[in-house]
Amino acid sequence: MQDVRPPTVDLNSDLGEGFGAWTMGDDDALLEIVTSANVACGFHAGDPGTMRRLCRRAADVGVAIGAHVGYRDLAGFGRRAMAVDPEDLADDVVYQIAALDGFARTAGARVAYVKPHGALYNTIAVDPVQAGAVAEAVRRYDPGLAVLGLDGSHGLTRAAEQGLTTVAEAFADRAYTAEGTLVPRGQPGAVLHDVGEIVTRCVDMVVAGKVRAISGEELPIRPRSLCVHGDTPGAVRIASAVRAGLLAAGVVLAPFAGGEA
Repeated sequence: MQDVRPPTVDLNSDLGEGFGAWTMGDDDALLEIVTSANVACGFHAGDPGTMRRLCRRAADVGVAIGAHVGYRDLAGFGRRAMAVDPEDLADDVVYQIAALDGFARTAGARVAYVKPHGALYNTIAVDPVQAGAVAEAVRRYDPGLAVLGLDGSHGLTRAAEQGLTTVAEAFADRAYTAEGTLVPRGQPGAVLHDVGEIVTRCVDMVVAGKVRAISGEELPIRPRSLCVHGDTPGAVRIASAVRAGLLAAGVVLAPFAGGEA
């Protein structure tokens, strides 16, 4: 008998990316829309108070908490590629997960998954050495944590080799190359802003299993999670429209990982 169950997808966003008196995005509004929150852990953005408040609010509304780990690069918002010794990188990742997990546990929840940020995300997609360091760090801290990343990347391959659960994600507001990687932010058309176009793309990815690359090719894709960047202008409007569009298409929205303490 044919499986007629509706498709299920997680909707995630990068949150807690302010620092001290400096704020970014509308975290409270996005927590009412998404099902998973990638919370900055203090290296590319975020601070203890922000992490505490985000974990408490996420726990209150039933949103899964993920550690959004990055390079030690507050000045560059974690978007500058760095040559880091693999052992040092693993230590940095463990440090960040543990810091956020402390605040999650005091909120009655726990970190449920790990998603690298920015330049680290892009580097481990193509660099097996740094990808292995991140995977090893997650395994050392808690082999029950899932790793969220780009489908077909070294990041997910190395995580699977470490026995970790891997979850492929796609991006609502980012353009793709013909190779299935993200168009670098410095190139024209890398970030999408047309809400209607974004919603149509998201429904196509989840329901039809396809996305059109910036060069025109149609690529196969089957994401278990969709990301709407919290720092994209109009992020709340975009995320709300994506959520409504997916629900209207019969898609079930649910986190891919639990967060109970």
